[in-house]
Amino acid sequence: MKTKIAGLVTIIALLAGPAWAQQSGMPGYHTPGPGELDKPKTPSEIAAEKESERAYKRSLGNIQEQKSADPWGIARGDSGASKASDKAAAKASPAKPKPPKTAAKPETSANQ
Repeated sequence: MKTKIAGLVTIIALLAGPAWAQQSGMPGYHTPGPGELDKPKTPSEIAAEKESERAYKRSLGNIQEQKSADPWGIARGDSGASKASDKAAAKASPAKPKPPKTAAKPETSANQ
């Protein structure tokens, strides 16, 4: 009987541990849940955030314009000729479907 109770207590403790860890968190630390408002920022945090945003925008200005890469350019050959042929192929009308073969065959009469 004591082993059954000890096993039951052990199972309850193992199941309750993760739930307790999710609820309590670290002491002095609270993760806001959905619907909870964020703490107001201090003026130094606001200034630091604005400065980091300015630095980010400056760094975007330093990025050079990249050339468009064409890894299949060698396979196509001259790019001017292939573009012209691609445009011509795109403008070409699709092939007309052939009419069904329902031509009347000459009938032979059984009376002959």
